[in-house]
Amino acid sequence: MAFRAMVGIGEASYSTIAPTIISDLFVGKRRSRMLAIFYFAIPVGSGLGYIIGSETADLGGSWHWGLRVTPVMGAIAVLLILFIMIEPSRGDSEGGSHLKTTSYKEDLWYLVGNRSFILSTLGFTCVAFVTGALAWWGPTFINAGLKSHTNKPDDMKRVSLIFGIITMLSGLIGVPTGMFLSTSLKRRNPRADPLICAFGLLTSTPLMFLAAVMAGYNEIACYVLIFFASLCLNLNWSIVADMLLYVVIPTRRSTAEACQILFSHTLGDAGSPYLVGVVSELLKVALSSTTDMSSIVPHETMLSSSSNSSEPIDPQVEFKSLQFSLFITTFVEVMGGLFFLMTAWYIISDKAKADKVICGDLTNENSQENHEADEISSSSSSPSFA
Repeated sequence: MAFRAMVGIGEASYSTIAPTIISDLFVGKRRSRMLAIFYFAIPVGSGLGYIIGSETADLGGSWHWGLRVTPVMGAIAVLLILFIMIEPSRGDSEGGSHLKTTSYKEDLWYLVGNRSFILSTLGFTCVAFVTGALAWWGPTFINAGLKSHTNKPDDMKRVSLIFGIITMLSGLIGVPTGMFLSTSLKRRNPRADPLICAFGLLTSTPLMFLAAVMAGYNEIACYVLIFFASLCLNLNWSIVADMLLYVVIPTRRSTAEACQILFSHTLGDAGSPYLVGVVSELLKVALSSTTDMSSIVPHETMLSSSSNSSEPIDPQVEFKSLQFSLFITTFVEVMGGLFFLMTAWYIISDKAKADKVICGDLTNENSQENHEADEISSSSSSPSFA
C-alpha cells in the first residue's frame, strides 16, 4: 500500500504539471491538438492496461507480473524528461511572461471566484465518477450478465480483453473527435467547448442505460452500446483541460490543475467503485428470497462460507443488484451535463478576464478591482479620500 501511494504521488504531480507545460509551449488550435495527443493516455492507457496486464499476468503465472510492467515504462518516461524536455517560461507562448507568481492563498481565492473553473471542475468530476465506476465494475458486470442469461462458466479473461479493446478504441476516436469539434465550432460559437462536453455526457446517458439493460440479453449489443457511450465520454478529456488553461492565468494554472485533479479524483473515480459496490451488496439482500440466508446474512459472510453452502448465490440476483447500482452513473452523467451547460453561461466573460491579465492590462484580480475603482473615481467630481 505504501509503494502504491508513492506511485499515486508521482502520477498526481505529473498530471498536474504536464498540461501547464503544454500551455506554455503552444497556443490556440495547436495547443488544443497537443492536449488531445496528451490526453490519449487516459482512455488508451486504461484499455492497454486491461490487455497488457491480463496477458502479462497469464504469462507470468501471477497477477504481480501485471504490475511489474509499469515501472519499466515509467523509467523510460523519466529518462525522456531528464534528457530531452526543456522547461519553458510561464505564459511565454501567450506573451504573459511578465506575470509574477502569487501566494497559494491568493491563487485559491482567485479560483473560487472563477465560475467557469468551478463549474467545469464539477462537470469533470462527474465524468471521472462514471469512468471510474465503469473501469472497475464493467468487466465484472458484463460477465455476471452472461452467466445470468446463458449459464456459461466464468469467462472474465475474455470479457476483460474485449472491454479493454473497446476502452482503447473509444479513446482513440473520442479524444481527437472532441478536439476536432472544439477547433471547428469555436470559430462560430465561443461557448462551443462546454456545450460539446454537455452534449457528450447527455448523449452518453441513454447509451449507458441501454448497455446496462442489454447486458442481460445480448452480449454484442452491450459491447456496442458501451463503445459509443465511452466515445461520448471521451469527447471531454482534452476540452476540459483546454478550458481550464484559457480561463485561468498562466501563473495560477498549476494550482488550478492540482485542485481540479484532487477534487475530481476524490469525489469521482476514487469513490465511485466503492459506492457502486456498497449499493450492489445492499440490493443483493433486498433482491434475495426471504427464505434464503442471503437475505439476513451479509454478502461477505456468504462468500466466505460458500464452500460449505449447498445453495450458491443466484446469478440473476448478483447481476440485477450490480445492474441497478450502475444506474447511479446515468444520474451522475445528467448532473455533469447540467454543470457544463452552466459553464457555457460564464465561459466568455471568464476567458476575457484572463486574456486581459495576460495581455498586460492587469497583473491580478486585485489590481483589476483597483483599476476599475480608479476609473470610477476619476470620472466623478467628488473629492477623493487621502
